[in-house]
Amino acid sequence: MSDILLLDWAIMAVSLFNTILLTWLGFTVAFNSERRDWGVWIASGGLLLGALFFVSHTAIVGLGLTNLTWRNMIFWWTAGLIPAIMLPYAWYVIMLWYAGYWQEPHGKLRQRQKNWFRLTTTMLFIGLLSLLVGVLLLAIPTPNLISLRNFIRTSIAGIPLLAVGYSVYVLLCIGLALDALRQPTTPRRVMGLVARRRAQPWLSSASLALLVVSLLVTGVMLWIVQDARQRTFLEIYLEAQLTISILDLLIASIIGMVIVLLGRAVVSYEVFTGKTLPRGGLRRQWRQAVALAAGYSLAIGGAIAFQIRPLYSLLLTAMLMTIFFAMVSWRTFAEREKYIARLRPFVSSNRLLEQLIAQTDPQEVDFITPFYALCADMLDARVAYLAALGPMAPLVGPPISYPASAQPLPDLPNITKRFTGAENEMILLDADEFGAAIWAVPLWSERGLSGVLLLGEKSDSGLYTQEEIEIARVISERLIDTHASAEMSRRLMEIQRQRLAQSQIIDQKTRRVLHDDILPDIQAALIALSGAANSQANNEKTQRALKLMTDAHKQISDLLHDMPTTTAPEVARLGFVTAFQRIVENDFSTVFDAIRWEIAQEAKEVAQTLPTLTAEVIFYAAREVVRNAAKHGRGGKAERPLTLTITMQYADQLVITLTDDGVGLGNTDTSGSGQGLALHSTMMAVVGGEVVVETAVNQFTRVMLNVPVTPATAFSSNA
Repeated sequence: MSDILLLDWAIMAVSLFNTILLTWLGFTVAFNSERRDWGVWIASGGLLLGALFFVSHTAIVGLGLTNLTWRNMIFWWTAGLIPAIMLPYAWYVIMLWYAGYWQEPHGKLRQRQKNWFRLTTTMLFIGLLSLLVGVLLLAIPTPNLISLRNFIRTSIAGIPLLAVGYSVYVLLCIGLALDALRQPTTPRRVMGLVARRRAQPWLSSASLALLVVSLLVTGVMLWIVQDARQRTFLEIYLEAQLTISILDLLIASIIGMVIVLLGRAVVSYEVFTGKTLPRGGLRRQWRQAVALAAGYSLAIGGAIAFQIRPLYSLLLTAMLMTIFFAMVSWRTFAEREKYIARLRPFVSSNRLLEQLIAQTDPQEVDFITPFYALCADMLDARVAYLAALGPMAPLVGPPISYPASAQPLPDLPNITKRFTGAENEMILLDADEFGAAIWAVPLWSERGLSGVLLLGEKSDSGLYTQEEIEIARVISERLIDTHASAEMSRRLMEIQRQRLAQSQIIDQKTRRVLHDDILPDIQAALIALSGAANSQANNEKTQRALKLMTDAHKQISDLLHDMPTTTAPEVARLGFVTAFQRIVENDFSTVFDAIRWEIAQEAKEVAQTLPTLTAEVIFYAAREVVRNAAKHGRGGKAERPLTLTITMQYADQLVITLTDDGVGLGNTDTSGSGQGLALHSTMMAVVGGEVVVETAVNQFTRVMLNVPVTPATAFSSNA
């Protein structure tokens, strides 16, 4: 101690501060690592070694160098010198590991550093061996070891060889660590390159600060060694106690700055834990740890400097821990309330049921507002897109973009090939190609890939945290699922209302035709036949009666033809392929000039295994496509040739393709409203399939029915 109260207080506070933060970082890296490989253990062990060094430093400063017994001095100096020798090498190895030295055996970094790595490793073992010998010489003061003592004191130009070697060793470790950070290899983990690029200034600054510490330590060692020729180390300490204390505070403060820089890199960019994304919770805990270390070190350092009685120090420690725990609880609840407030737009009801059962036509459900809340309030993203893929795409519609003025997206099927299904997967995108979006987050459902969330940079140019991406993924999956469900329900409800209206119209038409047209004709025919019965020669009345009966029969036949059929085909008994071929040949063979069948044997076998529900949905959808082609394919020109081609193939899913060479969709005044196809698209989505339509004017119309067999089977069997 320097006998200067404020200086002693500062030295003790900084030493305690470094001890607490290094201990917290060491255990945090070990406990929160994704894969605890040897690099993680070295990083964690190096941080804990640093904590051990400052434990020794705090004990020596608190007890006072002149108050230490011989054994205490040997113990604490040994406890401090072991980390002092190992820490520079540990920092060098950690930076090599982080820079990818062992990742590429033949890389440039490996070739550039391997000889230096061997040299520093050799110097480390020499230093530890010298320390062991020195401790033994101090602990065993026997005259038989005088020659060994003289050998250890070997000097160059009056400077001990060990002091020169340690100085060179420290400078080499820190300088080589800077070189490794300057030209690292390409990382393998997702977002590793971005995290490394953003963490590099922090790690480089920490290495530069350690280089300054190394230079200061080297200078102090040379000064003490040169002065030790004329007097003992204790005499030097007693005479230059103030200078040594100031240098001690300066070096400890610089190391404290290094710890803060390193901690920022660890919690902000997960540089040692190997996590794909940084975690916001870890960053909050780091701030709390810094606050605890600062407050506790100031209070306890002051208590030691002022030599307060141990009981008061214990009471002060208890009060500090209680206050800190109360503050952590307060901040935890505050963060929870803030978190719930940010999630409120996504958990509030969309009132789907009220809209569906309302007397008015069902309206589109607003999904843009919660998506904008996700992008602006939760993610703070500059640009974002939400797109549905697979069976959900026809129901959800085009991608939603944030902001509304964002650039249009290109075709997204190519991006799906890059997803592997890994946990917390994100892939890097070309911002120019995908409308300023640089990250793609896959969205999954029980049926596979359901969509993709594309994100641009954050407004503050920071990294997305793991919590943000997980919340965004869950909310986006819910939005797509809810949007698809709402659209499916809306379509079914709308079609059901149309069917009810049509049923009422047909019912009224039936009553009108029977009452106004058919019954009078039948009555007139009966009267005529009654008159004809009295006069067999009246052939004219008989012919008139027959004509009336014939007209009535035709009207009843037309009326029955207009009524919707309720007879279900025997798909369950015949199977999809046979039932579909039979209905096409029976009902549509005279409509088309030619019908071509191209059915693969494997596809036919797979179709036979389809559950009844799935087979019937596909049957009705395919029949609707054939009916539309027969009704609208010629474009109102009966002389136009029309050919229908039906193919069935199976790869990963059953694909039924129906192609006609007609006028194309929407190219005729007789085109329908498309409600039938919308209904069957919805039903296909229910069983896990999708309807894909391609058309070209006056060339063709191609409709593909895609059915994923396994998911649809599971769904249907449960149904």
